[in-house]
Amino acid sequence: MDGMTEPSSLEDVRSRIDDLDTRLVALLARRQELVAAAAGFKRDEDAVRAPDRVERVVAAVRAKAGPAGLDPGVAEAIWRAMITAFIDFELARHRQSATG
Repeated sequence: MDGMTEPSSLEDVRSRIDDLDTRLVALLARRQELVAAAAGFKRDEDAVRAPDRVERVVAAVRAKAGPAGLDPGVAEAIWRAMITAFIDFELARHRQSATG
């Protein structure tokens, strides 16, 4: 699990999940900052969508997932959803900067 003792109850499991969610939100906020920074380096919406980059990221995550104990299919589904959300975020920022 997380290197700690096994959960002792459903409440304990939920509490640990809540703690992980707090950490994940902080990491996703940092990722969003980097996505916003990347938007400034991209000239058009095709560069934002970058399907080749998406596939490389997903393949890399799938390769890392199994050894980390995460089902590769779950990892791919999560990353594809996350990448889609961040592409939408980045496109909105890109459009804002294009319109001034």
